[in-house]
Amino acid sequence: MRICSFVFVFFALFQGKHATIYDKIDIGYYREKVKQMFYHAYNGYIEHAYPYDELRPLTCDGHDTWGSYSLTLIDALDTLAVMGNNTEFRRVSYLLIEKAESFFDMDINVSVFETNIRVVGGLLSAHLMMKRAGMLLEPGWPCSGPLLRMAENIARKLLPAFDTPTGMPYGTVNLRHGVPKGETTVTCTAGVGTFIVEFGTLSRLTGDPIFEKVAMKAIKALWNHRSPLNLLGNHVDVSTGKWTALDSGIGGGVDSYFEYLVKGAIMFDNSELLEMFRVYEQSIVQHLKRDDWYMWANMKKGGITLPLFTSLDAYWPGIQSMLGDLDSAMKTIHNFHQVWQQFGATPEFYNIPKAEVHQGRESYPLRPELIESTVYLYRATRDPFLLKMGVDMVESIEHVARTKCGYATVKDVRDHRLENRMESFFLAETTKYLYLLFDQDNFLHNSGGHATLVHTPNGDCVLDAGGYIFNTEAHPIDLAAVHCCSAQKKEEEKVLQEFHDSLNILELLDIVNTMDVKKIGKKLKKRKRKLNDVPQYVMPPEPFKEEMLQNVTHVLVENMTVSHHINTSLSEGEQLVTRDVPSDAELRPEGILSEPVSDKVKSEHDTAYGNLQTHEVLPTESTLKTDMQPPVVESSQPSTDLTHGIKVNSQEVITKTGRKKQTFELAQQLLDLLSTVTNKGSEAEIKRPNVADLYETMANYSLVYMHKPNLMRCPAQPFHARLSVWGEFFEDNTPV
Repeated sequence: MRICSFVFVFFALFQGKHATIYDKIDIGYYREKVKQMFYHAYNGYIEHAYPYDELRPLTCDGHDTWGSYSLTLIDALDTLAVMGNNTEFRRVSYLLIEKAESFFDMDINVSVFETNIRVVGGLLSAHLMMKRAGMLLEPGWPCSGPLLRMAENIARKLLPAFDTPTGMPYGTVNLRHGVPKGETTVTCTAGVGTFIVEFGTLSRLTGDPIFEKVAMKAIKALWNHRSPLNLLGNHVDVSTGKWTALDSGIGGGVDSYFEYLVKGAIMFDNSELLEMFRVYEQSIVQHLKRDDWYMWANMKKGGITLPLFTSLDAYWPGIQSMLGDLDSAMKTIHNFHQVWQQFGATPEFYNIPKAEVHQGRESYPLRPELIESTVYLYRATRDPFLLKMGVDMVESIEHVARTKCGYATVKDVRDHRLENRMESFFLAETTKYLYLLFDQDNFLHNSGGHATLVHTPNGDCVLDAGGYIFNTEAHPIDLAAVHCCSAQKKEEEKVLQEFHDSLNILELLDIVNTMDVKKIGKKLKKRKRKLNDVPQYVMPPEPFKEEMLQNVTHVLVENMTVSHHINTSLSEGEQLVTRDVPSDAELRPEGILSEPVSDKVKSEHDTAYGNLQTHEVLPTESTLKTDMQPPVVESSQPSTDLTHGIKVNSQEVITKTGRKKQTFELAQQLLDLLSTVTNKGSEAEIKRPNVADLYETMANYSLVYMHKPNLMRCPAQPFHARLSVWGEFFEDNTPV
């Protein structure tokens, strides 16, 4: 009873004006508060613990834990970039690079699992953030770089662990000598199946398939040793595949295996991994789920063995949100938040029926899993309740765990006694996820609205476009960079080129049916052949006056006919030289207007074109004037019968103004046709495009089969996300 009273008074004290009302939470205040928390802990590590692995926040000194390689420094590196501190990011990166040759050359035993998620994952993420942080890049970046080589170096030292009869890795390796003599063959499920994100990324960036190969083999080994109920145990013998602990759950010892099935499926477009997860998920719901809690059951019989919630279970709603199962995720995270409210933290084990801490597992080592799921769900739902959860966690950690040089593990959530340890994941995960919850404009939240084009030896790559995947230590991986360096990209470029070569914009806009498209394509091909068969002539070497350029209302480029009036003002003795070409009516594809355009249509079209010139768009009007050169006209016979108001259908004007302006104008005309809005009373109605106008525009510009612009070749991230058409109209750099 005393504990409950204490907790009630505690929450009443710390929930001030910034936390009491959902819709009045000061997001900016908490963003800065989280940043201050990070720097308090980070500076404490740098001043008191570096170069040891971790800070001891009660005595303000350091100690080695997972490997004696300055673990916290590597783990916190990308958080600096996420929070915008590029100066410190560069300083630490250059410090690591300077020591790269000997950094991992040590005769020590390390955890394969922890080294992978913290060190390999941290170095990969930092490598992919080098450009954003303003560091000097190698010509082959992101497919090469010093931090990438460091990640590859330490990963190769982990490879001997996978040399087992089953393909499941040992839990420990020596950085110089491989698997230690006498090393146990028993390891946890997560220690077997949590490599595909980091190792798959390494294989794609370096071109060496061995990393992804061993990671996939380990995943499939677990799959092949699942029980008839499609459940997994907690610990397994890597030499035989025999389960040594039969308790099946979603939390500690198993958690990140399920997480990596989903994230690996997304990263590498691997449906097999997602199918595995779905099979496991069905059994988990059937045998482990009780009233939106997830308990532990016997993997062979399915009966509940431990009615416990573990703090590592809290990642599960985040995975559900990635797959769109938001309703179930929200119900579950409400349960987990109740535990946090009860104690001001989540204990390692919580007895669900008794609503109390499980004896012997009462600590809270500043874990991030509940915060992680809160971020995922908030990004998916924007539910203000989730912001309130974030506020609860910030205030609890600040009130309970803060020390003079960092933040300490809560040894017992019931009385808030502290332990002299600050795990590196507090800076890598906990503060990062809290910051991302309140920093809603962070670059990691990019939904594809902007990106960076990078020229690499592997072709042009679009980076920083969003869609980052976080490894289980919260190190974000840019999928676009991974794809940029992969062999798959070259194959997709080939497919896209073939697709682009046969692209028909009318079919894409669903204007004509398939048969019509084929007919139009054949007619346009025929038209191109006719135009190319016309003999080429050289223009007499007399200069064109500037007034001629100003009087040209609409000049079409390459093999296109003039569809608008040409106003000329020729002085005596001057001649506009033209050459005969097939008439516009002869060349017009089937289905496109074959009759002369009415005055009304011409008027509307001219008006639209006139409005186009006043738009504030790129390239600007001044730029266009600067880039535009007087048109060079080629012809065989002079003609002086061009007068004001006469439409020229059987003559062609060839210009070298460049196709960038032309394709830009086409895009604007099409957008005008497709997005016309008319007002009816108080409502705005979208008007269907005028098909006749659309056909006329498309016929004049002849994009189908004529110049083959680089449509559909945007080198963005996954293949299915690369079908970009409109953007290339505005940035068409194909030489004329």
